[in-house]
Amino acid sequence: MKKQTMGIHHITAIVGHPQENVDFYAGVLGLRLVKKTVNFDDPGTYHFYFGDESGNPGTIITFFPWADAYQGKIGDGQVGTTTYAVPNGSFEFWKKRLNQYKIQFTESKRFDEDYLQFEDPHGLQLELVEREEGKLNNWNFGGVTPEVAIKGFGGATLLSSNANETAKLLENVMGLEKVGLDGDFIRFKSAGDIGNIIDLKISSGGRGHMGVGTVHHIAWRAKDNEDQLEWQSYVAENGYHVTNVKDRNYFNAIYFREHGEILFEIATDPPGFAHDESFETMGSELKLPLQFEPHRDQLENILLPFEIRELD
Repeated sequence: MKKQTMGIHHITAIVGHPQENVDFYAGVLGLRLVKKTVNFDDPGTYHFYFGDESGNPGTIITFFPWADAYQGKIGDGQVGTTTYAVPNGSFEFWKKRLNQYKIQFTESKRFDEDYLQFEDPHGLQLELVEREEGKLNNWNFGGVTPEVAIKGFGGATLLSSNANETAKLLENVMGLEKVGLDGDFIRFKSAGDIGNIIDLKISSGGRGHMGVGTVHHIAWRAKDNEDQLEWQSYVAENGYHVTNVKDRNYFNAIYFREHGEILFEIATDPPGFAHDESFETMGSELKLPLQFEPHRDQLENILLPFEIRELD
């Protein structure tokens, strides 16, 4: 059996105060908050999902906001940089917007592509790249229109404690194609049109430490539950310890830590984010899994208030 993922399903990170997180990803970057729920393993913490207008796989970045938590260190065993794809010709808009909100950025080039690189308020490393691939994001918020809006993930840069082993996994197990080498990076590409480029850093920059401003895990796409069970068996057959299937309400998830110490998840595309809210109201209410509904009042008293707002 040979498997091939379509690419990134979502990326999950740890950040600080929820209002700062929402102001940046909705207010500055113009993404839609498609789901407001809690960390199913730590229900006293929010779990936010931001993406395109529908929360399509390949567009979703998710956050555990921990106000006043300790700062992490980006390094080996983590996603180093999250890349967002924007439409061709939109860089001037984004340069002006980043300047408007006093967000410092640098311009760089990798694999003959131009990038705008910057950090979010809590230290996560982000970058924008212009790409033809991927459909336009029809969400319109705070002056970010579909013609310039983030389409979804361009991909990610991986920092591995064992780049050779991670490269073998990406190519031989996850089914990505090795497409090039540029300095300290090996590029891999999946079959999808979004969330499809992975740049693996060859050299080590030192071990990362989990905390605010770091990525917790990267999730890959499975077509459905049957496909995910095939992945579970396939990954185990290739020598990795894989978890049981976990129901995350909006997808099912399995996890394994690859030999470069990066935590991988494989998540199902369905059911998506509109099954417990309408498309029009997604992200407007705190949605809890059934096991936490009896504790709603208690949780709403613990969770910090915030609002989605357009920034001046």
